[in-house]
Amino acid sequence: MKKTLVISAFPATGKTYFFNNTKLNVLDSDSSNFDKKDFPNNYIEHIKKNINKVDIILVSSHKEVRDALVKNGIDFMLVYPKIELKDEYIQRYKQRGSNEGFIQLITDNWDVWITELKTQVCCTKIGLTKNDYLSNFINNYLNKKQILWI
Repeated sequence: MKKTLVISAFPATGKTYFFNNTKLNVLDSDSSNFDKKDFPNNYIEHIKKNINKVDIILVSSHKEVRDALVKNGIDFMLVYPKIELKDEYIQRYKQRGSNEGFIQLITDNWDVWITELKTQVCCTKIGLTKNDYLSNFINNYLNKKQILWI
């Protein structure tokens, strides 16, 4: 049976880039593609159905998703930027073409959201540093064979 790593990662940490540039079997579970009437239950069911079928499932870092992962006993790694990297991440959102509303939402809530991520319980937390991306973290762990599997 395949072991799966569930990674909850903040926007612009490189989920889509990693998904498009890896030889691993990765599922990029974009929460915006799920019906909001039954969210996050339908999202969690999707994750549960794919555990042990793929190497990595990339998931949203929204609080309701993290809380549902914990409630359902799904082990996950939480990847987010250091709080002092706000300017770098705002630039990333602009470079990838995020709309102004999204950029303003992140700008206005940055400190609160990053602090919430830092204090999240029941997960392994990884704080990305300047110019760092999810792919660097995963590749380093895989090369050292120190990745934690469910």
